[in-house]
Amino acid sequence: MPKFLCKACGVQHPESATPPEHCFICEDDRQFVPKAGQEWVTADELAVGRFNAFRKVAPGLYGIVTMPQFAIGQRAFLAITPHGNVLWDCISFLDAATAEIIRAFGGIQAVAISHPHFYSAMATWGRAFDCPVLVHEADRQWVVEPDPCLTFWKGETMDVLPGVSLHRIGGHFPGSTVMHLQEQRRLLAGDTVLVTWDRRHVSFMWSYPNYAPLPAAEVERIGGRLQALDFDGLHSAFWGRGDIEQDAKAAIERSVQRHINGPGVAMDHHGDLA
Repeated sequence: MPKFLCKACGVQHPESATPPEHCFICEDDRQFVPKAGQEWVTADELAVGRFNAFRKVAPGLYGIVTMPQFAIGQRAFLAITPHGNVLWDCISFLDAATAEIIRAFGGIQAVAISHPHFYSAMATWGRAFDCPVLVHEADRQWVVEPDPCLTFWKGETMDVLPGVSLHRIGGHFPGSTVMHLQEQRRLLAGDTVLVTWDRRHVSFMWSYPNYAPLPAAEVERIGGRLQALDFDGLHSAFWGRGDIEQDAKAAIERSVQRHINGPGVAMDHHGDLA
């Protein structure tokens, strides 16, 4: 039997003879059901005319995205370290070419997921590379395809490999997580912290498609958690606007103050806090 993927959010559901009646990730208030209703595609149907593109983002860091775009259109990241490789977030499409390229880099020792909107086909990736898929326990209720490869971690931090750690910062979802690449001084944030189009700020949202921001106190808490980490670069979920190459901590500080105080907060002509 096929596995069906939701066309709106890209999350894969268990094998069934017919498409599911609901996608409760889309029915959650953070996401949406399209006006035309819920639509589904099988993995074989998804593969027709699609491929995954790789782009080098930084030394030891590659973005992976499906072309043409499917569902939300997020990118996954392959982080290559001296101690092994980690796939950050996930995409719905995995073909033989993608698997072969990743194995040429040394495979994947773990898949780490930021939040439920990017669950996609995470169990398929975990099984393909025989590695754990790390999901925060606080978001377990949104898992629609249980699998033995899923590992639910608890608490506020988890060391994945030497120099690679996960940090639950919440906000967007209870278990929303960022990944810290300590040697590279880079933070991978999904859309828990989303780089804005000017690439000098980030946004903090409870729901991006429904334009619901997080409360100011929650943003202040998240900003404090992030300031405690040592990083310079920040990479979020989408091409074109997803990267702050340097001084990302200053961008987050500016953004926290703007979120709390409004756009009239005093700044100099460069957009820095005056």
